[in-house]
Amino acid sequence: MFKNKTALITGSNRGIGLAIVKEFSKHGCNIISCVRKINDETRKQFEKISSEFKNDIKVYEMELEKISSNQAILEKVLLENEKIDILVNNAGINHTALFLMTKIEKIREIFEVNFFSNLILTQKILKKMIKQKKGSIINIASNAAQESDSGRSGYAASKSALITLTKVLSKELGSLGIRVNAVAPGLTETRMMKDGLSDKILQETLNKIPLKRAANPEEIAKLVSFLGSDLSSYITGEVINITGGY
Repeated sequence: MFKNKTALITGSNRGIGLAIVKEFSKHGCNIISCVRKINDETRKQFEKISSEFKNDIKVYEMELEKISSNQAILEKVLLENEKIDILVNNAGINHTALFLMTKIEKIREIFEVNFFSNLILTQKILKKMIKQKKGSIINIASNAAQESDSGRSGYAASKSALITLTKVLSKELGSLGIRVNAVAPGLTETRMMKDGLSDKILQETLNKIPLKRAANPEEIAKLVSFLGSDLSSYITGEVINITGGY
């Protein structure tokens, strides 16, 4: 499905991002993995995946909250990789607090990682995709952008901005052969979920989901894989919810 293709995936050392790396690798895709910190555990897990699926995985250390002021790492990625067929903007941070209890600096930090870093990265990668006259961009948003629950002012607003960017870019880039879509997961079994929700809130959320469970990261990854592949060649500008019916 991804033979001779290369995908750049951010936030790819755990959770949904790592599941996307595995799913793409399973289908023969080479990977450019961007993570906040590279350590022995990270290297070993990517070496294991590469060994299992016989694909190439390059790992880069990229602190997205600093991308606005330091884009040297992006230039390195572009220089060292001849082509990039798929871009998955997955990395993000969460924050839950009432608006009056949230410092503006915290909201700026959330937007820096969840929106501006994606915007900057996309601008850079698009230069390659435009030359190739083909590409697929998948932005990992959140159903929080549409549900607008209490305590999610910064997080939900940043994901809403990402959804709007998705729709605008799909109109600008469609004639160039580049598709842009967003995936909006609901509750997903990740460290972000476990760290960000109390047991009480988690149970209340599960009660609202018709399927009565959280998604596992592999289920999100399969949808992202579909959107990255030519199986979705006539899909662009869409925001696809994957929430168990929430």
